[in-house]
Amino acid sequence: MRVIDETGKQLGILPIFQAIQIAQERNLDLIQVTEKVEPPVCKIIERGKYIYQQQKKEKDALRHKGGELKGIRLTFGISEHDMDVRASQSEKFLKAGDSVRIEMRLFGREKAHQDFAREKIKKFIGLMEKRLPIRTDRELKKEPRGFTMIITKK
Repeated sequence: MRVIDETGKQLGILPIFQAIQIAQERNLDLIQVTEKVEPPVCKIIERGKYIYQQQKKEKDALRHKGGELKGIRLTFGISEHDMDVRASQSEKFLKAGDSVRIEMRLFGREKAHQDFAREKIKKFIGLMEKRLPIRTDRELKKEPRGFTMIITKK
């Protein structure tokens, strides 16, 4: 197996018993990092420290990825109650670490009243800001069939 020490330096390909012996001499653990390659890669490191590093790496990856992209569709004539329901659903998505795309499609004569549609979306964003801190990943954007924007939790 390929062995890496606690400083990240490669010790080379060693037999298992020799790798375990080196780890015991240093009062550390021998942890298999990956088994997908031949020979498998093992690291001499303290177990708790390794677990902490893995958790931190996963958390950073999730933060950069932003989770999944979930969608909420608002309508031109949405009522207050329906807007509250969509806001609570969006809140659930954001708390789970996902991004939310807010979409309002405009049909027929609704396209002539784009200012009203913008106000509805801004009102929805106001509701969301009262519930939890959010940041906009993509500003409110006019598209051929309506408006979209993407928000995430701060």
